[in-house]
Amino acid sequence: MRTNVINRVGGAIVIVMTAAAMQTGSIHAGEPLDVWPGVAPGETTRSIGEALPLRPEEVPPVTRLINVTRPTMAVFPADKPNGTGIVILPGGGFGKIVPDKEGSEAAVWLNRHGITAFVLNYRTTTKKVEPWRPALQDAQRAVALVRQEASKWSLNRQRIGLLGFSAGGQVAARLLSDDGKLAYDRVDETDDVSHRPDFAMLVYPWNIYDAATDALVEGVQVASNCPPTFLVHTHDDRSSSLGAVYFYAGLKRQKIPAALHVFGDGGHGYGLRAVEGSNISTWPGPAAHWLTAQGF
Repeated sequence: MRTNVINRVGGAIVIVMTAAAMQTGSIHAGEPLDVWPGVAPGETTRSIGEALPLRPEEVPPVTRLINVTRPTMAVFPADKPNGTGIVILPGGGFGKIVPDKEGSEAAVWLNRHGITAFVLNYRTTTKKVEPWRPALQDAQRAVALVRQEASKWSLNRQRIGLLGFSAGGQVAARLLSDDGKLAYDRVDETDDVSHRPDFAMLVYPWNIYDAATDALVEGVQVASNCPPTFLVHTHDDRSSSLGAVYFYAGLKRQKIPAALHVFGDGGHGYGLRAVEGSNISTWPGPAAHWLTAQGF
């Protein structure tokens, strides 16, 4: 059985998994990295967040962090790095973040393919207006930071990707649509480094479809410089798969390499875990094939 423990290392939260938990890989995350040199844009505190009580009905358990104002990245180096790095944006609806089910578990999968992973605990908020903005700022900064320090992890600066789950998928879609423009004022030289990923994977991106306009939500569009993108959704997801379909259509129109997989069932929020009666847990196979085909 998989067990998760919340530890504090160097003032930041780390998700630690037992060896039995990771039967298909291993966790090598060291001390998390701060995304900002001081307080994040618009913040007055530096809180690593609080873990909500685990839900006894969830086996394996799922960690949920709230009140994060100090974003950090947990680094998961591949044993045999191939030069590719991916920043992972977990989901959680912006009010919380899920760093294991939609973070470290994906990192283990990527590590098996030679990819070094960076799980971003971006800021959470309960604001009703633009709740995605703090997370977008953190994601932009995180990608630039990984690219800036690529040699530290034996990475190629032209092989830095982005993987977003659920709300993290929406943030990733917004980042892909930002035309290289920062959502915050420049802080230091890190912000002079491009935050455009070289490829992206959007896994059940949350609420990027606007039913009122039958189009992608404002702030999400596929520009001509959008990188190659892989998308996964399910037909029965409460967050409409039309968002993924329309984003893919934009990629197709722009002749950008892409792949879209819409499974018949599986719901939402599965990460890489199995869902009874569904084959949604097979999506990492096509994703790995796509990454290989793209040279990553």
